[in-house]
Amino acid sequence: MDTVVEALRLKLGEDAVALAEPMSGHTTFRTGGPADIFIMPKSLEEVKASIEILQKHQTPILVIGNGSNLLVSDKGIRGAVVHIGGRMSEIAIDGETIYAQGGVLLSTLSAKAAENSLTGLEFASGIPGSLGGAVTMNAGAYGGEMKDVLVSAEVLTKELEVKSIIAEDLHLSYRHSILPEEEYILLNATLRLKKGNIEEIKNRMKELGEQRREKQPLQFPSAGSTFKRPEGYFAGKLIQDAELKGKSIGGAQVSEKHAGFVINKGNATTQDILDLISFCQQTVFEKFGVSLETEVKIVGEF
Repeated sequence: MDTVVEALRLKLGEDAVALAEPMSGHTTFRTGGPADIFIMPKSLEEVKASIEILQKHQTPILVIGNGSNLLVSDKGIRGAVVHIGGRMSEIAIDGETIYAQGGVLLSTLSAKAAENSLTGLEFASGIPGSLGGAVTMNAGAYGGEMKDVLVSAEVLTKELEVKSIIAEDLHLSYRHSILPEEEYILLNATLRLKKGNIEEIKNRMKELGEQRREKQPLQFPSAGSTFKRPEGYFAGKLIQDAELKGKSIGGAQVSEKHAGFVINKGNATTQDILDLISFCQQTVFEKFGVSLETEVKIVGEF
């Protein structure tokens, strides 16, 4: 591992590479053990250089954004985590077109769109993820989703080629794109919005923010909706009907405010959360014959 770290630090600088980095600081669940190597690139070139070095040394790689859809094992992550975050969060606006790096937060991006009287991203203002994660899973809320505004994505392939892909070729559907299966890393994205009224845009964002605060347990760490929506059902309703609202295991709890959210009450371990997820899945299946699939991605050493 020393050789890999040395090569990375030589290429990216000392401050871009951390060792035994606690992943609880990089996920919205606020749980997870240490990543052996944690890399914070600040450009396309540095992402490419990092992946090249890691591949050469056969080091396992996990690429993350804001960690808003991740549940990391208590034992942590063996190998390297490449964090496309705040160091890669530039935004440029040209008329109704927005060019942005994958590390920019959706809240920042939607606020910037609003400042420029651009409508179409209001739905994303309260989603706690980065643009990279949002495109990767076609994030959506309140009737809007990324596929409504995405024009194209610039990605890094596993062969280390930079490739531009138009939105329709990403096969965006409910919480899905081809990025994970092709092992593409999102570097930048181009979005097209429409000119709107700045006051109306800001009012809509405020309205959605109030709806979120009223209906979701935002004061507790979580990864948002824990489960995907099963066809013909709502996960939260099934969990509520199974009388699991408020059910706790260790420091993890099915939110009393919204049964579709598993939350960290303050001292949860990842195992607590996993045990509670599993309990919900089992109970809902036994009562209603419906399989709940997690929306959250589970990673690390188990």
